[in-house]
Amino acid sequence: MTRTFVLRLLALALAVAVSSCALPRVYKVTIQQGNVITQKMVDELKPGMTREQVAYIMGEPVIRNPFDESRWDYVYTLRVPGSVERQITMSLFFTDDVLSHFTGDLAPSDRQGDEENPDLASSE
Repeated sequence: MTRTFVLRLLALALAVAVSSCALPRVYKVTIQQGNVITQKMVDELKPGMTREQVAYIMGEPVIRNPFDESRWDYVYTLRVPGSVERQITMSLFFTDDVLSHFTGDLAPSDRQGDEENPDLASSE
């Protein structure tokens, strides 16, 4: 009786192991963390903007340095398991509570001037 029980248990384990290969893929969750940073947002940033204007465009920063209030850091991470992993960072610097400059993975594009003057865009 014990031997047949062990054989049945082994047969069941083997059947589960073989059939598990045929199971559909498990759904993998897309993970987004931090502030979403787009090219449009970066194009709207201009030196001389107040902190409130910058927060309106970019949102409040996820990371604030308590020792340096003149710098705001933005980090956006997107992970789609098995296919995509992307991280965008931006650092904004303030002098006397106005935006002095910013650095990061995105830079202002030259297209903004073309949108204001459609004739220039069509002549190129």
